Amino acid sequence: MTAADTKSDTMTGAPIPRREAARLVAGKGHYTDDIDVAGLLHVAFLRSPYPHARIDRIDVAAAQDMPGVVAVLTAADLARVCAPWQTKLALLPSHVSPLQSPLADGEACWQGEAVVAVVAATRALAEDAAERVTIEWSELPAIPDMTSAAAPGAPPVNSAMANNLGLDHAITTGDPDAAFRDAAVVVEHDFSFDRQTGVTLEPRVILAEFDPRLGQLTVHHSHQVPHQMRDVFAAQLKLPLAKVRVVTPDVGGAFGLKIAAYPDEMAVAAIAVLLGRPVKFCADRLESFISDNHAREATVKGRMAVDAEGKLLAMDLSVVSGFGAYSAYPRGSVGEALQAVMMAAAPYRMKSLRGRVRGYFQNKPPSGVLRAVGQPIATTVTEQLLDLAAQKLNLDPAEIRRRNYIDAAAVAARSAGGVVLSELSLERCHDRLLKLMDYDALRRDQQSLRKAGVYRGVGLAAFIEQTAVGPQLYGPQNVRASAQETCRLTLEPDGSLTCASSITDQGQGTRTALTQIVADELGVDIDTVQITTGDTQSTPFGGGAWASRGAALGGEAALRAARRLKQSVLTIAASLLQAETSALRLSGGVISNTAGLPQMTIADIAATASFKAHLVPLGELPPLEITESFAPRELPYVAANGIQAAYVEVDPELGTIRVLGFWVVDDCGRVINPLLVDEQIRGGVVQGIGAALYEQCIYSTDGQLENGSLADYLVPMAGEMPDIFIAHMETPTSATTLGARGVGEAGTVGAAAALWTAVNDALAPFGAVMTVQPFTPERVLDRIALAGTPPHDL
Repeated sequence: MTAADTKSDTMTGAPIPRREAARLVAGKGHYTDDIDVAGLLHVAFLRSPYPHARIDRIDVAAAQDMPGVVAVLTAADLARVCAPWQTKLALLPSHVSPLQSPLADGEACWQGEAVVAVVAATRALAEDAAERVTIEWSELPAIPDMTSAAAPGAPPVNSAMANNLGLDHAITTGDPDAAFRDAAVVVEHDFSFDRQTGVTLEPRVILAEFDPRLGQLTVHHSHQVPHQMRDVFAAQLKLPLAKVRVVTPDVGGAFGLKIAAYPDEMAVAAIAVLLGRPVKFCADRLESFISDNHAREATVKGRMAVDAEGKLLAMDLSVVSGFGAYSAYPRGSVGEALQAVMMAAAPYRMKSLRGRVRGYFQNKPPSGVLRAVGQPIATTVTEQLLDLAAQKLNLDPAEIRRRNYIDAAAVAARSAGGVVLSELSLERCHDRLLKLMDYDALRRDQQSLRKAGVYRGVGLAAFIEQTAVGPQLYGPQNVRASAQETCRLTLEPDGSLTCASSITDQGQGTRTALTQIVADELGVDIDTVQITTGDTQSTPFGGGAWASRGAALGGEAALRAARRLKQSVLTIAASLLQAETSALRLSGGVISNTAGLPQMTIADIAATASFKAHLVPLGELPPLEITESFAPRELPYVAANGIQAAYVEVDPELGTIRVLGFWVVDDCGRVINPLLVDEQIRGGVVQGIGAALYEQCIYSTDGQLENGSLADYLVPMAGEMPDIFIAHMETPTSATTLGARGVGEAGTVGAAAALWTAVNDALAPFGAVMTVQPFTPERVLDRIALAGTPPHDL
């Protein structure tokens, strides 16, 4: 037997004959000799129908004998090549997730957890065979909701856990007790946010191929962070990092959903290593609902103290968050809950804050990252409490906000939650918004229409968006997630430019923005710049796409590389022309002198340096390939800011809500591409509309998802999208040379909050206040009925 006929068991180092790899695993695998060995295989997963159950016995014999089946694999099979993992956060030692494997090992902890992988020549054949697998189950108590998970003596969500508490964290700043004692007005409100999922246009997809001769794993992946996943695959499959390549081409949407290491995707990579064959899995829409990470499930009890002038004194928040069955790997599931407290009142002057955050594991899919991570919750709670305080003080909602904006226009400041703020434009955004929407006219129309029995509401939401997050977030937690972004910029021999960036693109248009930055700085046509992203073999190391970093950090790295390359080009040109570098200009791909006379082209420089370097009268040729990395050092992130407004109409007889208009004024620093920026904001707003009015994962009391299809899980479509008017303040950040802040999450941070305040403003004549998101017609009617107050003028 030759080396080409074998491959190594990556856990033990023992060689496994390639043709026998599948059937040697506990006698369960099956390999069919009449299948093309080199052909692409497909995986279908048999998933748990129970939210919590013990796996007593798995019989795969009938599935093995189905046509086209190559292997039928369980957790024990994949354990030979893939180690289990566990999410841990160094600064939160109490947050420890159970060990997790690619396939459920002895116990399924949510409806939809993958238990058996069937590998076949086609997806259809794999699905047919999966139906022939027999599993004997013993149902265990299911804990789907946070109240049940927190109950004393509650059964554990996972038998490896002592209890279901996954996080208990408290923060206090200032003197909240004194602030509430001395306040002129104290308001309080309960908030509930239903569980959502990302519903990306392109579902999760992975194609993994392992070459046993080279020991090389290549993974094509619909993902946001290829370098992170390269590290994860190498660690769990015990492969050298140099032997793992991850390719993430243009990805059809991600929203944070594609930032985690999913167990079924780890299974696909493990199967490729085990079989030595290319293997593909694409989550169909139905299984996406029960296997994709969820987010946003939380309840908040909030209180706010203000003085007689409407000045904000303190907030007191109690947040309970649902984590699902496991903490998402490797970044954890705590971000939503922690941000809900830390980002509270971030745009405002407030000295005191008390917050307690608790998170509980549940028999549901894990919760993870979704666009803006906790910031929409913090903004909603803050803005709704502000409106309640304004109502008690008989202040206009716009005025109470104006009186409280934090002064961070010139010098850095910190919010009560510790958010670092610098060079903001909150008051300017506020004034621009009121003019843009004609606030006073809308208020007059609102009052006149109420007399005619038409109930409209105006809602405002000021916001801070955390962007361009640096190494201070994950580094101290010992989470292996890079915060730097890198650009490698090369002047090719023909005068074209190749820009390889660690940034990835899921529809944001980041590649276009980087192209513009490079072309503008070097003074060349945009068509001469080629961008390469999303391939760990051909792009430099970096973070990828998360926390609105594409232009802010990736663009900064590209700008720095372009400036250095420009200096190299002009230095070579100056030596050839016997001129001073400062006397030359580069524009339109042409190098000119101070008189504006063309001297040579950038292509001339490239050709001379590449093929006739002996003609360059320099002791050392300046580099024409530049690599620059950047991560913020002085600040943990770069804060952006803005304000949003919604105008809605509520039908008190039907409970329906129409969004009549929406306005955003945003300050994301230097705007590189106005069209891309505006559409990112509009997309975020629509996602916020979905959260506030439509989207919810509905679970039965025994943990079964009841609306796991797009026929039942509602998302806003064209008919639900209002006109969204956008304006900008441009305050370049001094934290970077480029001056750009992030913008990808801005729309989502404030949109739901603006709708909360608008809908409750419309319901004010009834004395009703919404408490549960989304605002379904049934919930609107219930709140009106509960208030029991006939409409009255305010």
